[in-house]
Amino acid sequence: MDGHDGPARRFQADRGRLRALAHRMLGSLDEAEDAVQEAWLRLERAGGDGIDNLSGWLTTVVSRICLDMLRSRAARREEPYGQEVPERACSGSPGSPEPSVSPEAEAVLAESVGLALLVVLDRLGPAERVAFVLHDLFGVPFEHIARILDRSQPAAKKLASRARLKVRGTPAVPEAELGRHRRLVEAFLAAARGGDLGGLLDTLAPDVVRRADPAALPPGVPVELRGARAVAEGTVALRERSRFAAVTLVDGDVGLVVAPRGRLLFALTVTVEGGRITSYDVVAEPARLRRVELGVLDPPERISSASPTR
Repeated sequence: MDGHDGPARRFQADRGRLRALAHRMLGSLDEAEDAVQEAWLRLERAGGDGIDNLSGWLTTVVSRICLDMLRSRAARREEPYGQEVPERACSGSPGSPEPSVSPEAEAVLAESVGLALLVVLDRLGPAERVAFVLHDLFGVPFEHIARILDRSQPAAKKLASRARLKVRGTPAVPEAELGRHRRLVEAFLAAARGGDLGGLLDTLAPDVVRRADPAALPPGVPVELRGARAVAEGTVALRERSRFAAVTLVDGDVGLVVAPRGRLLFALTVTVEGGRITSYDVVAEPARLRRVELGVLDPPERISSASPTR
């Protein structure tokens, strides 16, 4: 198998890629570690004999494990909003997960992956998500994706195409205007993260209005704030949330999502007029969140390629 290297060494060489693959499919680093651990157990049982392309075999196995996990999640109608992912302990075998990461560390990882992408991927069906991640992010050929999904090759292509349209969303404003709105919302987010009151005031119209679902606010905080000073001060008071925020397409225009550990908690719809933010709404009620249309502003970059085998 793959020259003189044993399965444990070859597995460890592929582990980072497999975890990246599973993380994008599942949205949770802990669940990704579970999928990778299960792949190691299956490799141990298989013994490695007769596997000519171990990297491809592992890609196939991890993809099928993730597909099963996504289908199980959908069957349970798991509510993704605001849930905490349970921590896992670490054991010592080659396939065992590393120690559970802190929410802060996973937020950094989610940012490197693309927090907005993880949130939008959560809106896809299991087969759509697997097809999109494998083809668009990892460059796996459709003939192999079809075998993983137990679909025809044209059906696999259609799943990925449908997922791609959902991931990109549908802008409701012209491209040039979208770019201006994006720069403004990015400046707003940067100022919020830095607790920069002056920077926030530069992005807000004098008569700006901030409305929020009660579920988004601590007790005693009013659901509506009016005026640039009040809105800026209210934003600074809740600046911790901005660590888990990303600029994305929300209902066709530039907005924000807040997603601790990649799970959607709030969506912010932003209205821009005259180069300033004139209002923004914080959507937190689960029923309203499900109706919000989301999309990424940049096409996701392909990460690597692999050629799975049976």
